[in-house]
Amino acid sequence: MYRRLLCTLLCVCSLVVEINARDKTSSVSYTMDGITNRDRFHYAIELLQHELEVSSLTTKIEISTVGQHSSLPDSLKEKLVNKEHFIIYRKSSKGAISLIGMDESGVLYGCMTLLAHRQWLKGEPFFFADGPKMVMRGTSVGLQKTTYLPGHDIYEYPYTPESFPWFYDKKLWLNYLDMMAENRYNALYLWNGHPFSSLVKLKDYPYALEVDEGTFGKNEEIYTFLTKEANKRGIWIIQMFYNIILPKPFADRHGLKTQERNRVITPLISDYTRKSIAAFVAKYPNVGLLITLGEAMEGVGQDDVNWFTKTIIPGVQDGLHTSGISVEPPIILRAHDTDAPAVMEAALPIYKNLYTMAKYNGEALTTYTPRGKWAELHRSLSAIGTVHIQNVHILANLEPFRYGSPDFIQKSVKAMHGIHHSNGIHIYPQASYWDWPYSADKVANRLLQQDRDWMWYKAWARYAWDENRDLLHEQSYWSKELAQYYGISETDAQKLLLAIEEIGEISPKILRRFGITDGNRQTSSLGMLMTQLINPYRYGLFTLLYESEAPAGEMIVDYVEKDDRHETHVGETPVQVAKEIVQHGERALMLISGLGKPTKNVAEFNRWLQDIRIHDLLANHYSCKVKAAIQLLQYKYTHELNALRKALPDLEKSVLEYRKLTEITNESYLYANSMQTKQRKIPMRGADATFIHWNEMLPVFETELNNFKHAIDSLSARTGISARSKEKLKSQQITFEDRQQLLPLKKGAKLYADQELVVTHMANELEGLQALQIDAEKQKLQGTQLRFKNERAVKILVGYYNSTDKVFAPKPVLEIDASANDFGQAETKVRNAIRIQYMPMVDIHTYSFPPGTNELKIPKGEVLILGIVDDKELQNPYNADVDNQGDDLDDLFGYYRGTKL
Repeated sequence: MYRRLLCTLLCVCSLVVEINARDKTSSVSYTMDGITNRDRFHYAIELLQHELEVSSLTTKIEISTVGQHSSLPDSLKEKLVNKEHFIIYRKSSKGAISLIGMDESGVLYGCMTLLAHRQWLKGEPFFFADGPKMVMRGTSVGLQKTTYLPGHDIYEYPYTPESFPWFYDKKLWLNYLDMMAENRYNALYLWNGHPFSSLVKLKDYPYALEVDEGTFGKNEEIYTFLTKEANKRGIWIIQMFYNIILPKPFADRHGLKTQERNRVITPLISDYTRKSIAAFVAKYPNVGLLITLGEAMEGVGQDDVNWFTKTIIPGVQDGLHTSGISVEPPIILRAHDTDAPAVMEAALPIYKNLYTMAKYNGEALTTYTPRGKWAELHRSLSAIGTVHIQNVHILANLEPFRYGSPDFIQKSVKAMHGIHHSNGIHIYPQASYWDWPYSADKVANRLLQQDRDWMWYKAWARYAWDENRDLLHEQSYWSKELAQYYGISETDAQKLLLAIEEIGEISPKILRRFGITDGNRQTSSLGMLMTQLINPYRYGLFTLLYESEAPAGEMIVDYVEKDDRHETHVGETPVQVAKEIVQHGERALMLISGLGKPTKNVAEFNRWLQDIRIHDLLANHYSCKVKAAIQLLQYKYTHELNALRKALPDLEKSVLEYRKLTEITNESYLYANSMQTKQRKIPMRGADATFIHWNEMLPVFETELNNFKHAIDSLSARTGISARSKEKLKSQQITFEDRQQLLPLKKGAKLYADQELVVTHMANELEGLQALQIDAEKQKLQGTQLRFKNERAVKILVGYYNSTDKVFAPKPVLEIDASANDFGQAETKVRNAIRIQYMPMVDIHTYSFPPGTNELKIPKGEVLILGIVDDKELQNPYNADVDNQGDDLDDLFGYYRGTKL
């Protein structure tokens, strides 16, 4: 009875609205017949009417959607095929303006465009058609924090007023949504580890709720408000979550961990998650989902496929069934730590409204020339046939400073289309993601990111809509935007724009040519230790940064090695970039010198100038330190102390520039990195919000310099230092009881039977040994077991990868395995001995066996069997340093408060 009465009232209200619409005396005419999204359509009409009334304009405007027309000329239909597209035209000077949207979003964008081009209201005939190139254009907000909550792990942040007071601020949300609508974004992603236990109650698991009843009510209210207001503005709310994360009350009740990388999927865990998703979808049917299958669960495998197709998608379908809605909300699969093509292949037959997403330049912004394996992954996801979305993620190398280079951003979007074949974009905040909604600026009242970084949001949105815009036109456009925002002349605005473009190249070039990783474990704005520059592999070098997220070029260690061999350098070199970043800074400083005083947003204008000066100092610091590193690495080949002495002036200057950088950032920034947890490791481990500011790093760099000076003095007292040479190892024969495929160990050798990977670097003394060709998949499932007979005592050379990833066999460690030295295997005999294409560095451990029948057992995971030698060989450990890691030079820099530099 109640539902019938409600339907009757809604019909009466709808009729009144339509009668009022037909009888309006205003200049806008429309009808609600055939309108699907009535709230969005009303919002667009009201926006237009309000502006016209304020401007006292009486131009007749007729607004409709394609669905409201029984027929349209083919010339118009072809302009209105895709969602969000629209046309605006006037046939004659006395005629009405017609605005036709392909859908209600098209009407909204058409109204906004008409208001932006008010000259069309003056009576001349015209025709204009438009629509976005990127079909998904989103921004993200993290409901996450700079540090962990007590008793919780990473990403575990229930929605509460204590943790996120801003989340309940409706005015803040309206301002943000208005910014999105103005820039024509159509998706807002809310990132959180496990949001469901803050937003829904489950009959079968009432104890899973992580918030009290009062907070739960507030969450319902704000989430409903947010989805409703977003819908008006053409914006999908998309809730992100990680897998598998359990709410703490649920985990405690069942004796489980909230997160466990190698968790076994049990019926209990699956049932809870499926019912959580179902309840969420039933409650908020117009909210999409963004799924991260990997990271919190074991990535890449059948578990991912099963979890997605047997838990997550069925949960969404259950929720749709409960709510009686047939329209599938979008589900976006992140290609992060999962085999996304395999997951999509299994999922598409059971759910159609699927999207994929992958990081553009990892967790940074490094290049507009992506290439290599990562670009191939993007293209493979785009080729699936669904929309593939580019995730401009974290921006760990840009924070905390301002970034607004339209040219770099435009070129990046072109690469997303042209190289990655993508048709969607997802933008992280430009800085301080973990500290939303505030920036890191040191001011009396914290600055809001959306206000400070308006240029960032506007630029990505502008080129996501249409990236093919003329350069000169764009320079004029942005100069006018800056002139209007700061109240400066267009001449000064153009200089400021060019300065912003110049510094826009500095941070990307620094990371892509000198960095360790594209991830947020490195805060590149804090600088790097000398050992991180000369020995990147020691710190877990993420090679994809150089192979896919940078132009073709050389790392510092490669550059010096080629110089020693008198080989030709290829692509972008460290010396080139060290010079270029200084030039960018110098040109930027020259452009802002003598600018006139602003009349609007004065404080922010001055902060921009300060950031430009900061970029110049950062460039100088890195340039000097890189030049010192290149000079220092020459010592590896010459063993002449003069090489170290020549590095000293540049290293001293780098500290001087860093001291200036510290002075200016002490006054202007609260921190460098917004993720202030144990995940931060470079340049120093940043657990418990330590080493987050330049004033904490300055003493480290000063100590590094002083230690280096003392090391030179110590070496000066020594004589007779000579280059190390090693005799080739002699291969020994043993008889395997199981069939084994042997092959000569050399560069280019294919040691994997089931993968196309070859040896790229190896110690000369290893060449000629007989290695075993291995089956990696079998190793991961069963481990490695060799049974053999030997007539004399031998050592088997086992290559362990320098990685803690579970796909690799763990190294023997006495602290956790009492039998780890039964065969003399605990000690690393040859460090940095061999490198396999795309793989971590390999260290050699040796297992000694007496004559007789023996057996070698190694736990599950990939491992190399590199040869058999006489047991008298390899008595003493050493560092082969096959690709110039420079481990032997690390000792030159000593320690800082117990931490080896």
